[in-house]
Amino acid sequence: MHIDLYLVLGSAVVGLLVGLTGTGGGALMTPMLVLFFSVTPSAAIASDLMAALFMKPLGVAIHWRRRTINATLVRYLALGSVPAALLGTFVMRLIGRSASAEHLLQVLLGGALVVGALAMLSRSLFIESAPGGADEVQVRPLPTVLVGVLGGFMVGLTSVGAGSLILVLLVMLYPTLRNDQLVGTDLAQSIPLTLSATLGTVLFSHVNFALTTSVVLGSVPAVVIGSLLSSRSNGFLLRRMITGVVLLTGLKYVGASPVALLLVALSLVALFVYLAANRWITVRRTALGAARSVAEAVEDVITLLPTRLDRDL
Repeated sequence: MHIDLYLVLGSAVVGLLVGLTGTGGGALMTPMLVLFFSVTPSAAIASDLMAALFMKPLGVAIHWRRRTINATLVRYLALGSVPAALLGTFVMRLIGRSASAEHLLQVLLGGALVVGALAMLSRSLFIESAPGGADEVQVRPLPTVLVGVLGGFMVGLTSVGAGSLILVLLVMLYPTLRNDQLVGTDLAQSIPLTLSATLGTVLFSHVNFALTTSVVLGSVPAVVIGSLLSSRSNGFLLRRMITGVVLLTGLKYVGASPVALLLVALSLVALFVYLAANRWITVRRTALGAARSVAEAVEDVITLLPTRLDRDL
């Protein structure tokens, strides 16, 4: 079995970005394989799903130890996503492997990337800026299962959606759920989802094990390193740059013209500048508020100290 060192290196870069930013691997690994290594969309999707099966358990273990996983939500999501992921891989098998079939799959992948990127942008605008929520929520079984069905089918068909689409849909259903619980729950539900999609890929399509091995060898250690470094780095700008690249890649897959891509790129730059400026203003206000509180406390001490000394004397 041949191991492609360049592919291992490329997978390591993607894995490091996933670990640093928390961006879904399906939105990065599959486009990288298709664009830079000329891998067919079907083989890229299969390899990404199998690699994700090795990357996700570490993050789940961390969230489980921190008690940031809502087990009830995970069960209902898995109830919908597991069979839907198998169905997605079966539909990919039905599409076939001809040139026209691969083109159709590439368009479907592009659509999934656009949806995933827009979901990540909405996460930037609404989720990450939202205040901390509640630890427990009133679970809505049927809508939660339907979210699992939609996310599972998209992951089985395109490998995109577990770390972006489902998370945003969860926010829409449970807007009061705490942010770390959202992330932990989404990551935990992605384990049975990815396992189902991987099983379906093995059953319904041919898996390139040499390609998959190269991807796993590069991505898994890099995800661990990125996760360890993420607590020491500010991934705010990096996450948004990645989101922009994912959106532009998806638009390219669905056939957007160069002019349209340029206009979208300029719009993204303007949006990211606005978000960065807004974040800087918020951080500055928080720092000024803290400094003002300290100054007022010091002033109170200075004011009261002579009175206390006179009283003691």
